[in-house]
Amino acid sequence: MTTALLIIDMQQAMADRIAKGRDCANPEAGARIATLAAAFRARALPVLHVRHHDPDPASSFHAGKPGAAPLPCDAATEGEAVFIKSTSSAFASTDLAAYLKREGIGRLVITGAVAGFCVTSTARAASDLGFEVVLPRDALLGFDLPFEGARLPAQTILQVTLATLGADFATLTTTEALRSGL
Repeated sequence: MTTALLIIDMQQAMADRIAKGRDCANPEAGARIATLAAAFRARALPVLHVRHHDPDPASSFHAGKPGAAPLPCDAATEGEAVFIKSTSSAFASTDLAAYLKREGIGRLVITGAVAGFCVTSTARAASDLGFEVVLPRDALLGFDLPFEGARLPAQTILQVTLATLGADFATLTTTEALRSGL
């Protein structure tokens, strides 16, 4: 069974949120993702890219807007598949599942943004489709959320997300443990 690295939504809009001071868990996730991508490439393992393009022209994720551009950690090299999605899950609006099956990929190391949204949707869908899911918890970007007139801290949102996904949908690990175990 082939293992692939899946990088989700590491686009300029994420860096813009951090630069504006938004509460963020794992602001160094991009560097860790770059480390994992280099390790996968060194072992000739697939690195796959998923980018969000919102059909709303006002969205910072609208194709052609600066926010939709990939961050350096998500720069695809020649031959790497790039999937463009318009939904939360990378499976719902792309042919990702068919691609993975065709390529014999059965295990996905999912990284990227945002842990509580697109990463969660993708990890759950992958698990439901029979793929083994691995989440390096320090290579996932998370942000705070409003709730009942207050803001829940990014770290709290990330911990709850990981607790839920780790309970039934994925194996949790770290970048270093994963990199050294490839």
